[in-house]
Amino acid sequence: MSDEDAFSQAVSAICGRDQRYDADAYFFLKEGMAKAVEQVAKAEGKQRHLTGQELSLGLRDHALGEFGPMAMTVMASWGITKTEDFGNMVYSLIDAGVFTKTGADSHQDFADVFDFTETFVLPYLPESLKPALRKKEKKP
Repeated sequence: MSDEDAFSQAVSAICGRDQRYDADAYFFLKEGMAKAVEQVAKAEGKQRHLTGQELSLGLRDHALGEFGPMAMTVMASWGITKTEDFGNMVYSLIDAGVFTKTGADSHQDFADVFDFTETFVLPYLPESLKPALRKKEKKP
């Protein structure tokens, strides 16, 4: 069985027992991880394991590159609304034996790495709407 087939089967099994995230989200994550690993390798001259923060930021860049102003809409349609969702998906793939982790890795590494509205919505709004949205977000 190819790695791609194994990944597809793992995603099908995960989605069968946990419907929080669309299967496409897992394929997006895999593609974004590959790009993030490539970027780190290019910058550092060697390939290495990514931290949760690095992966989250790589997925942010991948989403912006692939979907631009529609990134928040696409990600939300897959069930992804915060960086913790990346961690949930990664740990599901670890539990399925598809991804690996080191002893230093933690699910907490994905907590609040960046704010989705600040990243995926505000840059595309007219300046006149940004203050109103920021005030709205801060209300409890």
